[in-house]
Amino acid sequence: MPPALKNPGETINDLSNIARPSTVVTGRAACVVASNDAPDCKIGADRLCQSKGFREGKGIDTDAFEKCSPLVYLPGHKRGPNDCKTENFVTRAICQ
Repeated sequence: MPPALKNPGETINDLSNIARPSTVVTGRAACVVASNDAPDCKIGADRLCQSKGFREGKGIDTDAFEKCSPLVYLPGHKRGPNDCKTENFVTRAICQ
């Protein structure tokens, strides 16, 4: 079965995406947590690129840190499994 025909506007958009050069941007945008509890940084990369005036992007560098409840730092507190969580961020992305 042949591929579906596109209207001229879609074809021009596809060509402009191919011809448009990519730009590397830096910043900090949060990654969302996917249904399997893994970080999904595509949305973070898109947000980082959109904040710089681009339409979308692909993350090429990330950063992570552990965010803990203040209770963790109290003397005698035994750390539980939900006391801390890891937050992930896109710090560099290729944008178009």
